[in-house]
Amino acid sequence: MILSDIHERRLSEAAERLAPVMGATPQTVICNVTDQGQVDRLFEVAGDIDVLVNNAGLGGTAELVEMTDEAWTRVLDVSLTGTMRCMRAALQTMIPRGSGVIVNNASVLGWRAQRGQSHYAAAKAGVMALTRCAALEAAEAGVRINAVAPSLAMHPYLHKVTTPDLLEKLTQREAFGRAAQPVEIANVILFLASDLSSYMTGEVISVSSQRA
Repeated sequence: MILSDIHERRLSEAAERLAPVMGATPQTVICNVTDQGQVDRLFEVAGDIDVLVNNAGLGGTAELVEMTDEAWTRVLDVSLTGTMRCMRAALQTMIPRGSGVIVNNASVLGWRAQRGQSHYAAAKAGVMALTRCAALEAAEAGVRINAVAPSLAMHPYLHKVTTPDLLEKLTQREAFGRAAQPVEIANVILFLASDLSSYMTGEVISVSSQRA
């Protein structure tokens, strides 16, 4: 198992938390998914992987009328193009080998509208479309590609980019009256990565309790 992140401290902390569960500290590689050279190095270290989970993403809040090109491009480059770069690198080994699974992290905002999220929503809608198209291309080789689309998963980093008032409003939209825990999203990713979903490809699963 290999973990990758752009933040060295966060990466080390994640590896340390996983060590007791795995019985060993997983290998880590720092990678900025907006840099093709760093992506190439990550996959050189990883070698022939069985499962790729694309979880790199970047958000923020800005009305489109005030949004700069830099803000738009930064979110799209991390959340959409970064996902593409990693998928492409993985498929270059998975397709010749004839096996492999890719799971992408999208968002319900790829389907639904929210003010101030045009860049993030566009990126996640792109991840959904990318997932479907790449899945058709990889199916003949026996490689499966699916995505999850969470609504609201509560974690410490969300508080850094979202106001408490907005988090409260988003939480109130959930049928269970609470946000998901990260493990509840991870469980669906595990399902898609496993043979339990062996007949699924090109699908986007909403992990959400939002009211209709």
